[in-house]
Amino acid sequence: MTNTQQSPSNSNSNGNLRYERGLARLREIDGEGGIKVVESLADIAPDFARLVIEFPFGDIYSRPGLDLRSREIAVVAALTAMGNAAPQLKVHIQGALNVGVTRTEIVETIMQMAVYAGFPAALNGLTAAREVFARAEVATRATATVTATA
Repeated sequence: MTNTQQSPSNSNSNGNLRYERGLARLREIDGEGGIKVVESLADIAPDFARLVIEFPFGDIYSRPGLDLRSREIAVVAALTAMGNAAPQLKVHIQGALNVGVTRTEIVETIMQMAVYAGFPAALNGLTAAREVFARAEVATRATATVTATA
């Protein structure tokens, strides 16, 4: 390979680097929400949980060329277009908010998918966005209440 990365089968320490890099990137994007998704796989498919951290987050999300905002907009678009990935879409809508994508940008991205994936996919995406936005508002109000009483 021409870069400094090796395939995971070539080096256990490289696998650990991919995992650590992926875990850090996952936390940066999704906070503890992403970690909970991965932890939910520990009892049934721990190897798959590790792959989810290493490949998408350790390898792809850590590449240069796109910032995290752009990557999350692309993921929101792709998951919306798929039309069958509402749980993952919700995680990535929250991730998009976490890395600075605005609600308006998220809604416009989802609406754009109606052209390519159809109205049902876009409607499902907007429903997922509404749920994530509502949870964020509840969390913001709860934080404000705790801060005001402290």
